[in-house]
Amino acid sequence: MTVTPSTGSQYARILSVGGYRGSRVVDNDEMCTIIDSTPEWIEQRTGILERRWATEEETPLFMAVAAARKAIDRAGLSPSQIDAVICSTVSHFQQSPSLAVYVADELGLSAGPAAFDISAACAGYCYGIGIAESLVRSGAATNVLVIGVETLSRMVNFEDRSTAFLFSDGAGATVIGPSDEPALGPIIWGSDGSQAFTIQIEDWSKVTDPEQRLPLISMDGRTVFRWATTYIADKTRQAIEAAGITTDDLNVFIPHQANNRITDSMLRHLKLPENVVVSRDIRHMGNSSAASIPLAMEALLESGEAATGQTALIIGFGAGLVFAGQVVVLP
Repeated sequence: MTVTPSTGSQYARILSVGGYRGSRVVDNDEMCTIIDSTPEWIEQRTGILERRWATEEETPLFMAVAAARKAIDRAGLSPSQIDAVICSTVSHFQQSPSLAVYVADELGLSAGPAAFDISAACAGYCYGIGIAESLVRSGAATNVLVIGVETLSRMVNFEDRSTAFLFSDGAGATVIGPSDEPALGPIIWGSDGSQAFTIQIEDWSKVTDPEQRLPLISMDGRTVFRWATTYIADKTRQAIEAAGITTDDLNVFIPHQANNRITDSMLRHLKLPENVVVSRDIRHMGNSSAASIPLAMEALLESGEAATGQTALIIGFGAGLVFAGQVVVLP
């Protein structure tokens, strides 16, 4: 007996991108009324001038749906044409069902798409793109909604002056669909669980303070910085090579918005041409983890700094330690 395999599109591409940023703007002056630091020190060490925090009403579900609606509309699709939803988040504190299920319901996807969450921290968006491409090319789905959404400000430890100013809230969404030509390079991804302790959200079951609403983030910043500027910098080059192009073919570089000094180090390592547009969305957004790359992509396209059809390298890296990246054609 022969089992008939599923078949789909030969290629897949990013059809659109949409974002939503927490509405509260918190600049470094305000941040320094909360933690013991100075605006100049924060900017010098990270490049951050301000970050966006969500209000109580701006839940992960609210922001994810807002970003998704923009992406679906920009793709020229109706919600009924979405047949899979992937949410990357560490901010959905209900063990089950997934945030993706709630998003699908809020969007009115009555056809009942496949819906699931992934937990890959700051690499989660790129993980989602890799999974979505496989779904489209295998025929398991036609149009896949990939969302990165976080409300990390609610998990900030304000007693930790080395990390409290970093994190922000927002959602970025893209639709991945069929393509007549190659538009997504091979994903380069992996993990190093031996360094899992370097970035963690504490085990909720071990929190003993009854006044604490949510588990808090901790990070060994020096270890993460060394890892990102050496090992991950090498992985960015691998992603370019895997796509069969050179740095001269790149138009745009959109790294995870973790720290401008990490971005600068990657640029030195890659030796990118001066004409390559580099995202610095962290300056006004902070680190929104899984949402950072799609939000940065949307900002570049909306400002005109980047354009549809250009070739971009995206790379995410974070808690796990995990990483993922690929070369993409911008929507």
